Amino acid sequence: MTTSATDEWESLLSATHLPWSVRVPTTGEEFRAVVRRQWIDDLALVDCECGPCSGVRGRSQLAATDGEHLVVLINRGGSETVGQDGREALLRPGDAVAWDSARPARFAVWEPLVKRSLLVPRQAIEGTDLVGGVVIDGDGPAMQLLVGYLDTLSRTLPHLAGAAVTAARNATLELLRGALRPDTAVDPTAVRPALRDRADRWLDARLADRDVGVETVAAALGVSVRTVNRLYRDTGETFTTVLRARRLARVRADLLAGDATVAALAARWGFFDASHLTRSFRAAHGCSPREYRRRATTSEAVALVPAPGAPVHAPT
Repeated sequence: MTTSATDEWESLLSATHLPWSVRVPTTGEEFRAVVRRQWIDDLALVDCECGPCSGVRGRSQLAATDGEHLVVLINRGGSETVGQDGREALLRPGDAVAWDSARPARFAVWEPLVKRSLLVPRQAIEGTDLVGGVVIDGDGPAMQLLVGYLDTLSRTLPHLAGAAVTAARNATLELLRGALRPDTAVDPTAVRPALRDRADRWLDARLADRDVGVETVAAALGVSVRTVNRLYRDTGETFTTVLRARRLARVRADLLAGDATVAALAARWGFFDASHLTRSFRAAHGCSPREYRRRATTSEAVALVPAPGAPVHAPT
């Protein structure tokens, strides 16, 4: 930004979030800020990166605000202080706070900050007692589920339209209620897609762990084993078949990319030994790992035809 950094930042912040009066330090490095806003129907998902600055929402900013909102702020990097109703919270990475746009508020960014804000119109949560001025337990399972869902939604939202956006909006509200009121039951049909995505991402990061099982996934997500099993049953799969298919996909990629032995690949991707990997590979694809690599290296067509009775998996 230029010498009018304060005016430019105030204009950008007010246009993408809500009206604020801001102050940018006049000494030190040049102030920089980047903001990206996406709409989830009537909800706004705003990602922001900025340098040290501060801001207040006083009487004039409240009057300039169109409607009332509940805002959930998630700190993804750096440190920021957020204050409302005489209370102040210092947010570190992973921390979150909910604040109310209808009441005065203030913030101070102490070091380069990366944050995400979810702006929810008050009418979208009418009939609930969700309030602002609340520090949210970032380590709680419900909040982690909301954070993971918003990560996924941020990537996929540009490709959604119509009914899919409405469904995403409703799921977001259900997860928000669970995060702000963890003692409240959340509609499972709304949150299952988000929970399944989080389970898959957790699983992908731990395919090499031989001890991974449905129990460890359930513990990591803070849900029951029955819930995890239902996530996979909803798509006509089982946890075991998905785990095996994802491990075999990694094995296939490594067979083509290098010369590691079958025993080494078995150890790398959570199989008991080379024989276990070979049996699993042949049952799924109708050939052994060595045969698969030989066909590929001799330019033979590699068609993975499932053995009779073996489950069919989409290419990974």
